[in-house]
Amino acid sequence: MTDKFPSVLISPASMAKVDRDAALSGLDSYGLMRRAGFAVAAAALRHYPEAVRFVVLCGPGNNGGDGFVAAAALREAGGNVRVFSLGDPGQLRGDAAKAFADFDGAVEPLEAYRQEQGDLVIDALFGAGLSRDLPPSVTDIIDRLAEVDVPVLAVDLPSGLDGATGKPRPKAFQAQHTVTFVARKPGHVLLPGRGLCGEVEVFDIGIPRRIVERHAGIVGINDLAHWAAMLPRLSDASHKFTRGHLTVFSGKASATGAARLSGLAGLKAGAGLVTLASPGSAVLVNVSQTTAIMIRTVDDIDSLQDYLTDKRMGAFVLGPGFGIGEKARAFALALAERRLVLDADGISSFKEAPESLFDAFASGETRLVLTPHEGEFARLFPDLAGDDSLGKVEKARAAATRAHAVLVYKGADTVIAAPDGRALVNANAPPWLATAGSGDVLAGIIGGLLAQGTAAFEAAAAGVWLHAKAATRLGPGLTAEDLASAVQPFQAETDC
Repeated sequence: MTDKFPSVLISPASMAKVDRDAALSGLDSYGLMRRAGFAVAAAALRHYPEAVRFVVLCGPGNNGGDGFVAAAALREAGGNVRVFSLGDPGQLRGDAAKAFADFDGAVEPLEAYRQEQGDLVIDALFGAGLSRDLPPSVTDIIDRLAEVDVPVLAVDLPSGLDGATGKPRPKAFQAQHTVTFVARKPGHVLLPGRGLCGEVEVFDIGIPRRIVERHAGIVGINDLAHWAAMLPRLSDASHKFTRGHLTVFSGKASATGAARLSGLAGLKAGAGLVTLASPGSAVLVNVSQTTAIMIRTVDDIDSLQDYLTDKRMGAFVLGPGFGIGEKARAFALALAERRLVLDADGISSFKEAPESLFDAFASGETRLVLTPHEGEFARLFPDLAGDDSLGKVEKARAAATRAHAVLVYKGADTVIAAPDGRALVNANAPPWLATAGSGDVLAGIIGGLLAQGTAAFEAAAAGVWLHAKAATRLGPGLTAEDLASAVQPFQAETDC
């Protein structure tokens, strides 16, 4: 197994273009299919040496062709192989027809399959290009396998899973392992697809890098390759004033903790200075709970405007524990010329008039980072949230373009999207990161990177990755306080 493109996500439509150009370049397309099928057979033997019977379910297209090649290889290796076909395999075309012709064995109708103890099911029915709901003959097998302990190894993607969105159509196999080719597809990393794929292995079947990169597009997996070179680096000449000043707005006296979490995370992420802009009624609470973070009284729009006369105040976090309403809207709009992470209450405050926020940040460089969870996303973008034809990546990209902002569409499969169409899907977050206050920490990390001069998209993507890395270091049972304290700046020497 050689994953040559660990940061790449190829949509099903783009993968079809890769296959087309590979054939046009002179590569033997059937040779590529044989390599794919051999990889599936090798994975089956490696992961399931105890299998009593290799059951290969072959579909009506090239995924089925991969299955026939795998079945032939498993028979050659001495395996007990049974092949079941959806439809008449004699109607296959192209390379899939060649694979069927080269398989010297019996083929039974799909409906004839009955699971037995010791089966390994190799699902080669439909791959990433599935664009319709599964037929009842397939969903019946999915239902039956869900009730018994029979492992499934999926070819390309578990059948029924939309390769572009990660959504079942209307259901999909639950695979223990998935073998895919060239690069991952969005369905491998977006939920619920990620959970249905099990362990994903990417095999290089010999398509040249130049062809893959021609069609890879601007959607990928969030990792160092996309932003590490853009992050600030310390030098002997660095000092606190060269590392930027982050301001985090605090809420009222009874709701100050969220802002302090953000402020500490921004400081730990490398900002040289952090100030909590606090209402006067909460100053004593904040002063008693902070040391390295400074406190400044900012009660109203006039005191904020006075604070903004210092042009060194370049990055802000507004929303954690701040309260929903007119004050939040006024403060956010007053920051339209600065770099702003708008989170939580800050987002919800614009539910009735999101266009006023979008218009305020429409010109110049991208300065606004929005960090909504599912509910907050629906408040700003109700039409996108309600469009079931769109996947999470498509929703985030459309929202980023509309808002003139970087979108951090949070969840276990957080998507980071830029107004220019770039998008990354995060895949390094552990499940225990879902805890109260975790989002406040994330907002602070992104704000700390913005304060140091990192561009908005890279700051957001790096912030999401660093947030998850800190959680991984801590392990299960973490609290938001633990998480904020565990944040570390990116270190090229150890993180690459």
